[in-house]
Amino acid sequence: MKTYYVYILKCSDDSYYTGITNSLEKRIEQHNAGIHTNCYTFNKRPVQLMYYSYCYDVKQAIEKEKQIKGWSRKKKEALINENWELLKELAVCKNESSHRYYKKEEVKKIL
Repeated sequence: MKTYYVYILKCSDDSYYTGITNSLEKRIEQHNAGIHTNCYTFNKRPVQLMYYSYCYDVKQAIEKEKQIKGWSRKKKEALINENWELLKELAVCKNESSHRYYKKEEVKKIL
């Protein structure tokens, strides 16, 4: 059974990079060696591993990578620091158009 890793790197410019691999140690070495010149991390070396998780299904790993890539910096840092309460708080939608801000009467009017 193959293992796939979703990982977050901290780059030398203090940005984060999220990726997926089936060989975590080798991939981090590649990032730091600058093997791929068109990679986001090429001009941001050295990089440091901040977080990783693993999956046995590549599709699940890809979905997790996409999800994390869409997160804010604060949310990524909550994951890195295993601050589950903050992560849960940051996951709550705060848009004015969110269903949470409608009164029951307003929802009935819209429908």
